[in-house]
Order: sequence, then C-alpha cells, then structure tokens
Amino acid sequence: METSRPAGSTLDPAAPVRRGEGGTGDGDAARVRRQVRGLDGLRGLAALYVVLFHCWLYTFPGYPHSSAPPWLGGLMFGRLAVVFFLVLSGFSLAISPARHGWRTAGVGEFLRRRAWRILPPYWAALALSLVISWFVVPASHFGPPTGATVLVYGLVAQDVVTAPTPNGAFWSIGVEAELYLLFPLLLFVRRRWGAVLLAVCVTVPVVAVGLTAPGGTPVEGDNWLAPHLAPVFAAGVLGAGVVAAGDRVRRLPWGWFAVLAALPVLAVGAVRGSVWTVNHYFWIDLAIAPAMTMLVAAVATGKPAVLVRLLTARPVHALGGFSYSLYLIHLPIVLAVLRRAAPHFVSPGLPTFWFTLAVGLPLSVCAAWLFSRFFEIPFKKNRSWKSIVAARSGAAVRSPAVSP
Repeated sequence: METSRPAGSTLDPAAPVRRGEGGTGDGDAARVRRQVRGLDGLRGLAALYVVLFHCWLYTFPGYPHSSAPPWLGGLMFGRLAVVFFLVLSGFSLAISPARHGWRTAGVGEFLRRRAWRILPPYWAALALSLVISWFVVPASHFGPPTGATVLVYGLVAQDVVTAPTPNGAFWSIGVEAELYLLFPLLLFVRRRWGAVLLAVCVTVPVVAVGLTAPGGTPVEGDNWLAPHLAPVFAAGVLGAGVVAAGDRVRRLPWGWFAVLAALPVLAVGAVRGSVWTVNHYFWIDLAIAPAMTMLVAAVATGKPAVLVRLLTARPVHALGGFSYSLYLIHLPIVLAVLRRAAPHFVSPGLPTFWFTLAVGLPLSVCAAWLFSRFFEIPFKKNRSWKSIVAARSGAAVRSPAVSP
C-alpha cells in the first residue's frame, strides 16, 4: 500500500485449520471451528475498519499530516490492521498444531492448502483490480499497471519486487505469502526449543536492525517488510498455545492482560501524537503485537463474554466469513466512488468522505459478499477442482426442473 505502507488487512484473514495443517482430519477442523468462537468476528470488524481507513485516507490528502478533521483521527491507523491480521493469521493457523505437539501433517501439504485457500480469490481480485485501474480509476500515483505488474503481482512477489500496483491493499498479501513459507520453521523451533527461543530468534534481529538505523528508526521502503513483520506473525503462533493449554492457563484474564500490555503503547502514541506514531510504525508494530495476541487469546478462550457475544452475533460473524474478499476488492471500489462519482455530487473534503461512506462502504460489502460466493467460499468448502465440479454437479442435480 502507499503512503508509508498503511495497511489494508491482511492479509489473509486465515481460515480455520483443516486437514494437512497440523490436525488429525475433518473432525478436528470442525471441532476447532466450534470451539474457537469469535475469531471470524474479529476478522470482520478489522476488515470493516480497513474500508473506513481507505475512505479516510483517499479523501483527505497529506497523510500522515492529514487535512481531515481531528475528530476523524481514529481512522488513520490502517497499518495496525495489518499487524492485527498477521497476529490473527498466525494464531489461527497454529491452533491445531499446538494441540498436536506443534506438528503439521507435512510442509508440502500445508503450503498446498494455503495456496488453494489464498490464491484463487487473490488472482480473481487481481484481474478485477487491473481492469478497474486501467479503465476506471488508477490505483497508484506511480502510473497505470504494466506487464511487470501482471507478472510481479501474479507471482505474489510484490514484497520483494517493485511494480506499479493495481490495488494498494495487495502489499500485505505478498508479506503473508512469505510468512506462510516461514510458518513450518516457526513450528519446528517452537517444538524443538520452546516459545522463548522462538520469540528471541524472530525478534532480536529485527530490534537490532532498528537500533542500528539512523535515528533509531528505519525508514521503510516499498519492499521486503516480511522480516520486520515476522515477529508479529510469530506472536500469533505462540499465542495459539493458550488454546491448547490446560484449564489453569486458559482461565487467566487474558483480556485484562491485553489491556495492560496495550496501555503503554497507547500512552506513548497519545503523548507523541498520531504523526509520530505513523512515522514510528517499525517500533509500534512490535510493541502492540503482544497486546493483540492476548486479545485474540482472550476471545479464543471465551472472554470477555460480552465481546464474544458481539463477535458471534450473526451480522458480525457473517462479515468475518467473507472478510478476505472484502479486503481484496474494496479499495478499487472505494476509489471509483471517491474519484469518479463523488465529484459529480458533492464538494471535496468532508462531504466527499460522507458520500464515500454512504455509497462506497455498502457497495464494497455487497460486492465482497457476491465475490466470495464465486471465488472464496468454493475454495473453503472444497479441496480440489474435482470436488468443486462434483459439488456444482450435485447442486444442479438436486435443483428441481422448472416447468414451462
């Protein structure tokens, strides 16, 4: 994404773990989905925040010195949504391995299933984004997509190779793809040497790079953020151990631990200001990850009950079910509404923001729901092209013939 890489999400809002991702099979995956309630709701709310962030970001120029009214300042931290999605992704993927000695059913099988889950909707969204960027509204100030764009983004290599973006939210997909490659190694270190050594191995090199940078804060470029964000993903992996732990650990007040861990970060951000916070995301990302991990652990263990009830309410849970699709396609829609439709109806500034919210937000949600029916859900429910074809054939056979 642009402007100091503020985030859309995730990154994949990782699906519940299935056979081949460290579990014992379909029954185990079903039990994971039943027992770990609220994670889909977290994904849904985080994705919704990302949409609001982009409505704000592209309405008011000058980020992070935004021209937006100060009372909208709470919408400027879209980058932290990626951090949260990475924590949630690592946590979700590691639940079943944590319950089975931190083992998967095989590296190749894990990567195949991740690719099957992530790539088809991503490639469909890439095609849609290219069409919109070429013919409706450009996605980047670097110019329209090129042949290099198709190659780089088609190979999910955007975190290591620069090309004009077709969709500013796609940067985090490249990061997450690299972290998936790292995931089996993280499990191996956790299984062999324990949680402390895993945390040290992924965090110390990043901290060392930060401390040796000019001014003590690295200036992030357009590429290779995966090493910096690996500790965030690993925090989620380690947090999954809470779900697999005994009752004594599960009953700990993880929600309150999350609040206590977040307070120093929030206090520093409040004192130094939002612009300082954005310019120091390198450190903020690392500092806030433990609090986010504890929040996810709290929800996964059913606390606080009020929050879990909110997250499992039908609208929020349903939104979480297609949050990956919402993340993938919302930004071209928001830009089309903001830059093509809004100028014909409202003046710049706050009126454009309200117009974009009123039109772009529901349009993005509805389009994402429809998109998920075709390009996401079939790959959640089926594990091969053969099973998808069989499922569609079965549905056609079950459908009664319509009489003339």
